Parts: sequence; structure tokens; C-alpha cells
Amino acid sequence: MRLFAVLILCVSITALITFPNKVHAASGLTSADVARLQSVQDAEISPDGNWIALRLAVPRLPTQGEDGSSWTELHVIDVQTGRQKPFVTGEVSIGPVQWAHDSKTLYYTAKRFGDKNTCLYQIPVDGGESVPVLRRSESIRGFQFSLDGGKLAFLALTEKNEVSKKQDEQGFNQEIYEEDARSAAVWIGDFDNGLVKNITQIELTGSAYEVHWSPQGHRLAVVAAPTPSVDDQYMKRQVHLIDVASQKHLSSLNTSGKLGEVCWNSTGEKIAVISGQDKHDPSEGRIVIHDLSNKMQTTTLLADYEAHVIKINWLDSDTLLWLAEENLGSQVGTITVDGKVDRWLDPGEIVFSSFSIDDSTNGLALVGSSYEHPSEVFFLQRHEQKIQRLTNHNEWLKDRDFGRQVAVKWNARDGLPLEGILIYPLDYDEAKKYPTIMYVHGGPESHEKNAWLTSYSRPGQVAAAKGFVVFYPNYRGSTGRGVQFSMAGQGDAAGKEFDDLIDGIDYLIANAIADSTAIGVTGGSYGGYASAWCSTYYSDRFAASVMFVGISDNLSKVGTTDIPEEMYLVHHRKRLWDDWNYFLERSPIRYVERNQTPTLILHGKEDPRVHPSQSLELHRHLKTLDQAPVRLVLYPGEGHGNKRAASKFDYNLRMLRWMEHFLIARKQEAPSYSIDYDEHFSGDHSSED
Repeated sequence: MRLFAVLILCVSITALITFPNKVHAASGLTSADVARLQSVQDAEISPDGNWIALRLAVPRLPTQGEDGSSWTELHVIDVQTGRQKPFVTGEVSIGPVQWAHDSKTLYYTAKRFGDKNTCLYQIPVDGGESVPVLRRSESIRGFQFSLDGGKLAFLALTEKNEVSKKQDEQGFNQEIYEEDARSAAVWIGDFDNGLVKNITQIELTGSAYEVHWSPQGHRLAVVAAPTPSVDDQYMKRQVHLIDVASQKHLSSLNTSGKLGEVCWNSTGEKIAVISGQDKHDPSEGRIVIHDLSNKMQTTTLLADYEAHVIKINWLDSDTLLWLAEENLGSQVGTITVDGKVDRWLDPGEIVFSSFSIDDSTNGLALVGSSYEHPSEVFFLQRHEQKIQRLTNHNEWLKDRDFGRQVAVKWNARDGLPLEGILIYPLDYDEAKKYPTIMYVHGGPESHEKNAWLTSYSRPGQVAAAKGFVVFYPNYRGSTGRGVQFSMAGQGDAAGKEFDDLIDGIDYLIANAIADSTAIGVTGGSYGGYASAWCSTYYSDRFAASVMFVGISDNLSKVGTTDIPEEMYLVHHRKRLWDDWNYFLERSPIRYVERNQTPTLILHGKEDPRVHPSQSLELHRHLKTLDQAPVRLVLYPGEGHGNKRAASKFDYNLRMLRWMEHFLIARKQEAPSYSIDYDEHFSGDHSSED
């Protein structure tokens, strides 16, 4: 591929995108609205630049038919006309998509036509039905065709032997914890006339997660971990080079810590990897070039960049296109292997999350969102030097009012500059102070962007429509500001990182925005940990708390989670037996006697990350003390976050009702545990009474 002209002008998206004229809206966003929001998952431009394939998440509607997770549809956009055509829609979940090199065919994974397992399908871009390419006894977990289209590499679990199959049939379904999980293997085969032939398994130690063909097709880069455990997937993945002809392992890239994208350059002599600085880096975000032609020499690019790179693609043999999460937004640019950087876009109000590029490097498809809409598809044609928005999947949003959303900055008590996002209530009056909900993100290796911030667990614009200020702080330990900032909270769980939250609240109070007597807190995972901390240790500051899949007892948490090594390497930096008092002192249960905050606790019953016992334990102690209302809601079948439409809708209604009940109505007793879902989800989905 050829390099985008480095003389491309810096483009301001804000000035060039034309959005539909907004008519006077009748109301703000509702829980029912959130339940029907559609969102683009990713977008892949065809090699010839004429088409963009997108995967669209379409939620099932609560109370309207069978419950379950969102469907994922396949749509294709004609770049020249901007027209979007549905290709595979309805009750289907489309997996990863790849274009044929001639841009005439799309390949995707899905369960269709009665498939028991996920299979590989193809569909012509000029019309026609999907045709199965490959069916296996185990689901296909990933795939990639060689550049010439003559070979296919795919991932699937290793097959069970006959003895295991027989034992399953006899009812021996016991699980040997963390020992009997099957690894994912890599297979390759010849692809000819829509058929995969001569399939063989690559011999590889460990469990595979990704496979990438070299441009010449004689080598594979396989991303694998020693075991299929989530912890190894996070912390121990490596890139292994395989010779296709002999199917032998050639070498492994020298990486440490978390890994992101892996990308061959056009000559096959270099591999770019997004990785962490070391095994203690909470998040991948640095670009590392591995020179295969020079004794695997490595070069780190953008090493001091106070941001996190999330996407890369080679433009030519020596130049990379990159996308980074920078502060509250995003940035797109190029960098050469010798370190020359060129920034391309001023993203303005759009925050991009992914991109793909055509073979000519003239067309760039991006996925991005703003405070007014969830993720949509955008297109950059460098000759025109402007960004176009191509999709609008929630056109009805133009009939909703939105609270003003702005970036805010404050200083922590130790002087560290911090930032976050503030959503004002509808019809905000500067002369008034407002009940405020602080939403704390999880991770903590994550961060809030100044983009779309409303979902089933994020109060966002629904809370703004109910009269709340909503505050999204990025406390120390968050990403988007480089390695040093993201490591700033390590070994100090619930210490300065959660003090940052209080300093943010004090900033809002000092600026006469938040009512100090009506502050609520919510969040999931690490944000749930913060919610529990605020309802115990900082209980005097909060009038309501909603804790979701959160931590209450670090002593037991590190022994029941599926990510013990990540907790050690990038969170606590010590083992339980190194400092028993530390793990106790950083646990909300240590401070339950301080609790005066009404606390709603919600948790998936099958959560492997934060065991449900964390919520059971806190609930039992708070209920025994009986100093403030407390309620525990468990979601059967849900894990670390809700997936089913009914679970999401229930969560959103309960979280917002708890906040209204205690922060606006100022009630003393808990609201009823029952909910009339039909009342909140009318047949036309237009209002929430």
C-alpha cells in the first residue's frame, strides 16, 4: 500500500460534518429510548475503496418478545452514493468480517440455517444469498484469508476425543477448575471455488487468540497464551511466527505485558504491535516495531506520548497510520519507523474508536460517536480532505432534548491535574444547585471520553432529563493520558484514586453546580468498588449509592477472581500474604459501620471476575447494621455486566429510581422492589411515563 500524502491538510470535523437540523424536541431521553439504541460495532472498507461493511448492534426490546442479548446485523454502504444496504439482518449475530481481495465477496462467521456451532459464510457484494464455506464440530472463533485468497487460517477449540464424548453422554459433566478448559488451536487449509480443502492443524503450545498472514503468505503470526485462562489472555499473550510450509515454530516476538493489535508491513520484514511498556503497564498503548530482517530488533514509537494508541495499520513498508485515545477525545496520525509524526485530524466533537483503510490508502472508514449519538460510520477521502458521516441509525434522536455536555478540569488535593465530563440537566438554571450523580468507570485502566455517555449502566442523558447533573471523572489510574498517569494508582487501591473522586465533587460544590446534600454515586466493577467505598468510607458525603458487580472485600476478592495475576501485576503490586492489613484497610467492609448511605447492590450470579459473594457479603453486613436502606438484586445467567435486554432494562430502571427516590424525593425508606416494566416501555417506544 502507498502512503497517504503527508501534506494532507489538518481537517476539522466539527466544521465539515453536517448533521440533520434539530427540530424542537418534546422531551429528553428515557430508559425506553436507551433500550432501543442501535450502535455500529465496526466498519471494514473494501480493498478497492468502493464499499464499507459494518456490523450493527440491534437490541432486542424488553417486554417485546423473547429475551436475550442484542443481535448483530451485517450492512454494506456504497461509498459513492452513501446508500446503506442490509445484507444479513434479523435474528442473527454476525462475527468478524473480512473482504475478499477482489472486493467482490464478504466473509463472516455466524450461526445460521440451524447451525449448532458458529460457521464461516460468504456472501457476494453484488447480491445473492449467504453460502457456507466451512462447518466444523467446534465453533470457528476467528479466521483470516491469505492476501491472494488461496489459503484460509482459522481458530477453533481442540476437538474432544471419543472417550470424553462418551463420558459427556453418560452425564459426567464435572468441571476440573482451571485445568480442563480446552485450548483454541490454529488450522490452515487451501481455499478453492468456495471450498476449504487439505485442512491441517498447526502444532502450537498454548491457546490461540488471533492469526495473521504475512503478505507473501509463507508465514503466520499467531497470538497465543500459555493456557486458555482469562488471566493468561490478559497478561501472557505472545506473538509466535510459524512457517506455513513446514508448520514449524520459527520464533517468538520479545513482548511483555498486555498486547493489542498485530500488523505485518507490506514486505513482511516488520511487525508492528501495540503493547504495554512492561508487565506492570495497566494497558497496551505503545507501538513497538519488530524488525524480522535485523535479528528481531525492536523500536518503540510514541514512547512518551501521553495517550494510548488503540489501532494501527501500515501505509507502506515504513509508515504507520495510528488512532489514539488522547485525554477526553481521539487523535489520528502517521508515524514512520524513524519516528517522524504527522497528526491528521482535529476530531472536534467526534471521538473515534476504530478505522480501516483501502489498498490505495485513499479511503478511510472510521467509527465514532459524539454526545448526541452512539457510534456511527464516517468516511475520509483524502482528495476531498473532509470527513463525511455516512450513517444515522437512531434518527429519532433528533426529536430528543439533550443536556449540555462539557469537559471539566480540577486539581486533586496533591495538585495533580484531573479532568472529566459533566452533563447538565435540561433547562439548567445557574442560580440553582442540583442533585448530582457521579458515575465512576471501571478498570481502572479505562477512561470516559467526551462522546456518547448514555447506556443501561451509565445514567447520562436520561438522568439529565430527570433533573440531575451527571459527573464522569477520570481519576488517576485512568487511560488516555499515558503510562505514568495510568500507573499512578498502583499499590494504593481506594487511596488517592478515590480521593480524586471526592476532590471532583468538591469542585462541583465550590462552583455552585452540585447540591452537597444530594450526591449519588454509581459504577460497575472498579466503579462498583468506588460506589461501595463511597457508601462506607466516605458515607457522610453521599446520599445514595448504586454498586454494580463491585468489590467489597479485597481479602477474598483476590482469591476468587479469574484475573489474580492482573490484580497482582497492575493493581495491588503485592500478594495477600505480603500485607494482610493493606488488603483489609482497602476494603469497604472494613468501614461498614460508617454507612449512612442508602445502597442498591446489583450483580450477575455467574460473574467470574468479581464473585457474587462480594455483593452478598456487603449486603449482609449493611442489612445487619440496619443504619440505612440496602437492597441486593442478583441477575441469573449474567456475568461481569448484563447482556440480556431484560437485565439491562431492569438495571437502568432500578438505578435511576434509586437516585430519584433518595436524591430528589428525599425519601427515608427504600422504594418497592417490584417494577411495572410495561408502564416504562410503551408499544410505540416513544415515551416513559
